Amino acid sequence: MISSPIASSPASLKSANADLFDQSALSTLAHRLVEAAKRAGADAADAVAVRGVSHGVEVRDGKVEASERSEGDDVGLRVFVGKRQAVISTNDVSGDNVAQLAERAVAMARVAPDDQYVGLADIELLARDFPQLDLLDPVTPSVKELERRAVEAEQAALAVKGVTKSSGASASTGIGGMVLVTSTGFQGAYLRSSQSISVTAIVGDGTNMERDYAYTSAPHASDLDSPAEIGKLAGERTVARANPRKVASCKVPVIFDPRVSNTLVGHIVGAANGASIARKTSFLKDSLGKQLFNKNIRIIDDPLRVRGLRSQSFDAEGVAVRKTAIIDGGVLTTWLLDCATARELGMTTTGHAHRGVSSSPSPGAYNLHMEAGEPTPAELIADIKEGFYVTDLIGSGVNGVTGDYSRGAGGFWIENGQLTYAVSEITIAGHLFEIFKSMQPANDLSFRYGVNAPTIRVEGLTIAGR
Repeated sequence: MISSPIASSPASLKSANADLFDQSALSTLAHRLVEAAKRAGADAADAVAVRGVSHGVEVRDGKVEASERSEGDDVGLRVFVGKRQAVISTNDVSGDNVAQLAERAVAMARVAPDDQYVGLADIELLARDFPQLDLLDPVTPSVKELERRAVEAEQAALAVKGVTKSSGASASTGIGGMVLVTSTGFQGAYLRSSQSISVTAIVGDGTNMERDYAYTSAPHASDLDSPAEIGKLAGERTVARANPRKVASCKVPVIFDPRVSNTLVGHIVGAANGASIARKTSFLKDSLGKQLFNKNIRIIDDPLRVRGLRSQSFDAEGVAVRKTAIIDGGVLTTWLLDCATARELGMTTTGHAHRGVSSSPSPGAYNLHMEAGEPTPAELIADIKEGFYVTDLIGSGVNGVTGDYSRGAGGFWIENGQLTYAVSEITIAGHLFEIFKSMQPANDLSFRYGVNAPTIRVEGLTIAGR
């Protein structure tokens, strides 16, 4: 038996909802499902139980507009009969119909098509060490505290000179976690909390309104920016966007603000997903081991980051996870693989399996970041006679098969190394291979999101304007 600690409700927890931290009943149910599947004729099986709890408050003009809470546990059972697989799920966690659920799953598997790549993870790949990642804040904020955070953030935004009105502020808290049990003897569980504050402000009126936002999120309240800081930042960003202009079509250097530079990391890692590689639907399909970036570029996936937004010590198949340089020295070093895609590609899983209760595992990333460079953001911009500083991206015009890149954008025009006036309603376009080659990261990396990157400079993107 390989087992991680199952979260329970120690007396030290200061939350009125401490029972939400107790996963022992879900663990028992997952074990019962796996055992019932074996009795029903499955050759192998695994069960996941997923817990999701959230509470959010929205305010506008100092008044609560919405207060919503959701809470639920769901379970999923995956069974194998030979090389046939079936997945079945339910939100009935009483456990009364365990035998029926298992029998139904086995019956489904017996009529499913053969798939030579399916199966549980090899035992030697399973996680055996479960480091403490400090993902659970023991104090759950009350509704009044959420309201206070949202109201304070909104007031700080409205206090910024030039802000016309508020588009609303919100504060939320949540708990999410998973229990995984397999017929090969693995048992793992994790829980993590999440808290956030956001606010959106407006400048101008009528058809001349502009808006911008700011938000903060973290597992622990102590790691959040203060509501006052978030509100002030949202207000300042909004006022800066007033009276935007159009620019003529051209080809210029483009600077990606950290709020949007992380999307470039997402495009890279999305194209390195093993499922896309196996289907031959990624423009990176022939790029493993090749130099795609300058030698100073490293992109890291770190599932073991303490207090990380997406941290966990094992993947959805029980495989041990590890910190991985997906891009190292500018070279693409690996695909993101679960067991099935790894078998299809003749490789070994990288521990990147993710899974919901109603689906089989598929590859995905954890805490991603591009490492910082040496120049400051000001130094990246200093020699640009004309260019564009992007703060906002619109639409999803990125073709993962060809690598063509085209996004609606807003931000600020650069003249002689300085940000000048706001710009809106333009499109930036290029090809991701060319974008990769010219990327220059600044030194301002901070860990605020699930995917993080510093300010990034890219040469020669096409601006489609007036």
